[in-house]
Amino acid sequence: MRKQLLCLTCLLVLAGCENTPIKKAEPQAAVVTTPIESPLDREIKSLLEKGISMSERKRQVSAIEAAFTRRTTPERARQLAALCFTKTLSTPFMPFDLAEIALAETGGSRLSAVAVSSKGALGVWQLMPQRARSHGYTPQDMENDEKCAEAAVRELFAKLEIAAGNLERAKKLYCGQGPQANAYLRKIRHVRQEMLAELEHQTERLAMEESGTKTP
Repeated sequence: MRKQLLCLTCLLVLAGCENTPIKKAEPQAAVVTTPIESPLDREIKSLLEKGISMSERKRQVSAIEAAFTRRTTPERARQLAALCFTKTLSTPFMPFDLAEIALAETGGSRLSAVAVSSKGALGVWQLMPQRARSHGYTPQDMENDEKCAEAAVRELFAKLEIAAGNLERAKKLYCGQGPQANAYLRKIRHVRQEMLAELEHQTERLAMEESGTKTP
């Protein structure tokens, strides 16, 4: 009798083990891939974190292009305006700052890449050969708009340090000192007003288009 009870107990235990549900494997968490940021993405993110509006930079470029188009071909105006945008990213400067110098320096020479002043300044942004070399460029590099723009930004930054952070004075020092520099600063202010007027005109035109009013 005892043997029968023992066998019955074993059978019940085995039956219980067979009916035990099999624990399902935990589902693996989906792998989240982080999109790779380009250098330009990082530049823009850094500027946004500093509170600098990218939309304002783009609005300036549109006004710059219009001002440049009055002096040169539309295609070249577009290319130079784009440089004013890209070469001032991650700097203390806005596109207008670089554009003002170009307009003051070679606006009367159709913003020519091969412009040479009576004193020997070169390119759209008119760097003297020794100043170009101080920033790591050759005089021949100044015929390349991109390199000339880069050198101009570095030169303006150097002048900004001398001017103790006063940007308008830095632009005056970009030209030099004395009566010629004073006249240069007046020219800078003039082209700035031209671009600000263009910016205002574009803002008004956009507002009219959004309201459904025909633009002139």
